[in-house]
Amino acid sequence: MSESASASAPTATEDRPELKRVMGPGLLLLFVVGDILGTGVYALTGKVAGEVGGAVWLPFLCAFIVALLTATSYLELVTKYPKAGGAAVYTHKAFGIHFLTFLLTFAVMCSGLTSASSASKAFAANFFSALKIDPERGSVLMITSLAFMALIAIVNLRGVGESVKANVVLTLIELTGLLIVIAIGVWALAHGDGDTARLTEFNTPEGDSAFGAVTAATALAFFAMVGFEDSVNMAEETKDPVKIFPKIMLIGLCVTGLIYVMVAISAVALVSPEELNKGATPLLKVVQAGAPDFPLQIFAWITMFAVANSALINMLMASRLLYGMSHEKVLPGPLGRVLHRRRTPWVAIIFTTLLAFLLIGYADLAALGGTTAFLLLCVFAIVNVAVLVLRRDRVEHKHFHAPTALPVLGLVLCVYLASPLSGRAKQDYKIAGWLMVIGVVLWGITWLLNKYVFNRKADFDPTHLDPRGPVN
Repeated sequence: MSESASASAPTATEDRPELKRVMGPGLLLLFVVGDILGTGVYALTGKVAGEVGGAVWLPFLCAFIVALLTATSYLELVTKYPKAGGAAVYTHKAFGIHFLTFLLTFAVMCSGLTSASSASKAFAANFFSALKIDPERGSVLMITSLAFMALIAIVNLRGVGESVKANVVLTLIELTGLLIVIAIGVWALAHGDGDTARLTEFNTPEGDSAFGAVTAATALAFFAMVGFEDSVNMAEETKDPVKIFPKIMLIGLCVTGLIYVMVAISAVALVSPEELNKGATPLLKVVQAGAPDFPLQIFAWITMFAVANSALINMLMASRLLYGMSHEKVLPGPLGRVLHRRRTPWVAIIFTTLLAFLLIGYADLAALGGTTAFLLLCVFAIVNVAVLVLRRDRVEHKHFHAPTALPVLGLVLCVYLASPLSGRAKQDYKIAGWLMVIGVVLWGITWLLNKYVFNRKADFDPTHLDPRGPVN
């Protein structure tokens, strides 16, 4: 892997002024780590253990490797084109097919919905744990999840002024929770508690192999590794992105990968895979088993902060992408309407919230996490192709160059983990399929209206999209 000398980003134009570059290496590292940490490891460690058994650390390690390979593609592209935009911009530059760019953008939007919905379910479970209440019926958890999502919508409607400083605080809270789990695991194992023999045990259904169990678990664990790709949207606000992005993104991925593996080892050493797989509070069970005197309510609140932050950020992203696609005339115009005083996209917020309600009511935590991973694996596969196609596009400044073998291997692994060969649950395809059908239907209606009613042609330019919220 070769990293070239730094070069300043292209100068701003009058119609697209350059953003203020406030992020140095430290803030960018916290941003990358904060985007990756969240619902995945807090809520799905038990579900991964249910797929693979005691060797729960291995799927997280495999997911880290796949993410690392794809990250090299993102690094080449973000240092080559140091502008905000992400996968949609890279896909549009590589292929120039408006419908493909739309599908990819809508898939990213849908991944935000499924991720936020899984966070909502995790929040509800930890809410009752924090209050020391055991809900007798699943309907109570369902109502709480829906109420939490409605609260997210209200906050979204009022407008949220996101800042790097707020991200730093929430990242430190999320990180503290995981470090508590690791510290408890190390302390317990050092004092002879726990069962390290579980770390090499595989839960292989009859007729299946250990390899099949690991790939099926990796297909789900990949949900915990997503988020690094969002950092490319901060390229225009980073000091000398061509120089610092490669080092910082790779360090951030390695830090989170190490944390995940250590959390998984601590979890399964202290709690059996079967017990971890029950409910949506696996790490709370680890804390309880390894440190019975630790105030569990505090850890439950930490978890709630972590998943609530994930839900809010993802719902913000989803509604803003819909708003942007509406203004690009590839989705119905009403989705672009905003509140006069708040300047928030109220129709897009209500639409995405209703979709999230349906997802919460229809799918369980594992299916929502698996669908998120599936959608983003498809996006990552396209990005790995795009980086190879764009090799023919030369730029004047030097930039990071990924060895060709890495995006090729990343492409193969992403396609494999997204395919049925990996053991991926059928429910993931069903949920993702229905979501994409909704998108295609909306696109088709808009295309017909553009052609036969408004007599106009949509020219989808993804550089005009800003998932951070252009109307807040």
